[in-house]
Amino acid sequence: MDIVQKGKETLFSVLPIVCIVLILGFTVAPLGGTMMIEFITGSVLLILGLTLFLQGVDIGILPIGEAAGAALVKKGSLPLLLIVAFITGFFVTAAEPDVQVLADQIRTVSPGVEKMPLILMISAGIGLFVTVGLLRTVLSLSLKIVLLIAYAIVFILAFFTPPEFLAISFDSGGATTGPMTVPFIMALGVGVATVRGKDNEGFGLTGIASIGPIAAVLLFGILTGTDSGSSVAADASGGETVEGLALYLHLFPEVFSEVVSALLPLAALFLIFQLTLIKLPPYKAAKMVKGLVYSFIGLILFLAGVKGGFMPAGTRLGEILGGYASRTEAVDGGTLLLVGTGFLLGAVVVCAEPAVWVLTDQVELLSGGTVKRRLLLTALSCGVAVAIALAMIRVIVGFSIWWYLIPGYALSLLLMFFSPGLFTAVAFDSGGVASGPMTSTFILSFTMGAAQACGGNPVTDAFGVIALVAMTPLIAIQIVGLLFRRQMRKTGGAA
Repeated sequence: MDIVQKGKETLFSVLPIVCIVLILGFTVAPLGGTMMIEFITGSVLLILGLTLFLQGVDIGILPIGEAAGAALVKKGSLPLLLIVAFITGFFVTAAEPDVQVLADQIRTVSPGVEKMPLILMISAGIGLFVTVGLLRTVLSLSLKIVLLIAYAIVFILAFFTPPEFLAISFDSGGATTGPMTVPFIMALGVGVATVRGKDNEGFGLTGIASIGPIAAVLLFGILTGTDSGSSVAADASGGETVEGLALYLHLFPEVFSEVVSALLPLAALFLIFQLTLIKLPPYKAAKMVKGLVYSFIGLILFLAGVKGGFMPAGTRLGEILGGYASRTEAVDGGTLLLVGTGFLLGAVVVCAEPAVWVLTDQVELLSGGTVKRRLLLTALSCGVAVAIALAMIRVIVGFSIWWYLIPGYALSLLLMFFSPGLFTAVAFDSGGVASGPMTSTFILSFTMGAAQACGGNPVTDAFGVIALVAMTPLIAIQIVGLLFRRQMRKTGGAA
């Protein structure tokens, strides 16, 4: 797909979010002229950045992962495959922009949580569970059994971890599978599965990998016993306030540094793989380098747009709409407005996630066009819309996230025994990719603003929204699988 077509798809994906924010900003939730300028500028940067990033993923990141995975399997050394998988997962995750954003968000409301140890635990969790996922593929282990065992471990750890770490832990599982981690993990899994002649076994690796950070942060809470602290009002300005277009000039050096950190491990891994494993012809290697350059420029623009426009606008919208809602009334106009806005944002925000486009492209390709991208996007949109609406209800009422997690994951795991295997694998992959940078920034900021305006504690009330965004696609996609199987049986096809 050429870059012009990708630009059109990105534009039509992000435009609904922009329209919702602009309508609210000029009506019931006035944002002010300066913030509107920042938001519109951020939207333009986001669209350009996302377009370049996706083009870079196609011609650079995905081929590196697929070639490396295939070459490792051909080496015939399982220990080498698993060691490289762990190292790759660890270093790519440590540099993942979403992980940095999430850790900073946690620090704003939980000063007792140290950023670097938290990032290292999350990275180790991804590395370990990527290794488990590839081992499953190589040994042809049942995805259902692996998921059941992994989630059993997670919920046992959750029983012993401090309450303040519960929502943060499940959020980390969704936030860490972002625009850098997902493409490489997916490509690595597909490369391994292709060599073994079982393409569909490449799916499910992202779903398994996303369990790692949950378990790691839960264990982090148990070992440290750190009290994440009571809510503190976040003041991200910290000193001199920079507004308007000057804000982006102020942001670019910071974003540049983050993106260098994100892509440097990938570039180093590519060089190592090229010299020792894949040894591609010069023209193919040059094409992949070109893809990395596209990804580098795209991520700079994307993150600048998110940080300069989307995240501040999300927080302010949450504060205004949350101020209309009330914990003293069962249902009122403000409550309906906040919950309805959450539903609308959820329905469209998933389509702006870079990793969602990567996943749906690969699913349609490897299924031979049987599973259409539009069908998957519709199911994901419905699932995420419900997730954010439920999160808004929890912000207003203030009950424990356990009331969502236990029945939600119980239903997700139950559906595994009835939904086709491909849809189960795609569903658990979708849970990770749906909760990407847009969710970790705009939606989490929106929820934190709403929680503070409603008089709640962001640590226990706002955090958890990413977890719900990651959970509902597990249910939605598997239900699509049930409907797909029923339709195939009616038409006499195989399911």
